[in-house]
Amino acid sequence: MKPGIGIIGTGMVGQMCHLANFAANPACRVVAIADLRPDLAAAAARKFGIPKIYGTHRELLADSAVSAVVVVTKRRATGPIVLDALNSGRHVLSEKPMAYTTAQAISLVEAARRQDLVYSIGYMKRHDAGVARALQVLARLRNDQSLGRIVQAKGWCFGGDTGRSHDNFVMTGEARPDGIELWQDGPDWMPREMRPGYDNFLNVFSHIINLSRYLLGSSPTVAKSAIEPSGAGRIILDFDGTECTMDLVNGSDGAWREGLTIDFERGAVTLELPPPFAEQEAEVIVEHDGQSTHLTGETSWAFRRQADAFVSDVAARAVPLASGADSVTDIALAETAWKQRSSG
Repeated sequence: MKPGIGIIGTGMVGQMCHLANFAANPACRVVAIADLRPDLAAAAARKFGIPKIYGTHRELLADSAVSAVVVVTKRRATGPIVLDALNSGRHVLSEKPMAYTTAQAISLVEAARRQDLVYSIGYMKRHDAGVARALQVLARLRNDQSLGRIVQAKGWCFGGDTGRSHDNFVMTGEARPDGIELWQDGPDWMPREMRPGYDNFLNVFSHIINLSRYLLGSSPTVAKSAIEPSGAGRIILDFDGTECTMDLVNGSDGAWREGLTIDFERGAVTLELPPPFAEQEAEVIVEHDGQSTHLTGETSWAFRRQADAFVSDVAARAVPLASGADSVTDIALAETAWKQRSSG
């Protein structure tokens, strides 16, 4: 039987990146959407042919046809809604950040574990076909040692044009509603004035940190942190003796530039990521003996591949590429980096 998908949150990202992709997947059925903005929910349901509309996530979770949910809401509301969904026995894909503190994140993972549920976090870049090619190249290079050992790495994210498609969602003039349950937006020790920058750090820059863990090793430590109040800055992660320097810069009017270079003794592998909403793959560049080889493939979109993977994971009860259990580490690293900033 095809999984019945419920989408909670029908804003721009909810429609363009999630609703459109799940609605196009023949292996599942999008049976319902929920949004506190009734006009927006109705418009999205018409655009994507969704049969049921609910005003709250709790109403949607009472629908027995819904076996899995995608949560794309205000970031501080994500945790409480995900917890309700997991406690109701639904598999979950939620946008990141999954939470604001390690303790919050662990509480969600434990809820998923108690119910034996698939719990996936929206680090869609792990699903990029170019990233999959980079992973294969790195596995080969580590095995055959043709470029020697890895000596260092550097990542970067310079926000810019997100590459969104303006014809793939509808919007209304309704205000975002207040009065919904929100989780605390930072650890207890974090001063109030630091929290907007911390929110930006988790929302934008945790992507490249998560991706570096996927390619270099799952459990680095924070060797150094120099973060500005805005959330931009530089951090250095230590992967068992290999340092990865991350340069993180807030949005501009220019092109989106994001990627990761892994330097070997005799060459390098560079991963150049597309803008987050652009329907294109990352490019892999392998440098060896002064020559550069560019690896490209078919046109695909990380968000579409992420949606397809979630449906497959639910059907097979498989562990997602970006599981909730793994993604706790991203919250812990963010807390550590910001605590270093707070303590000077």
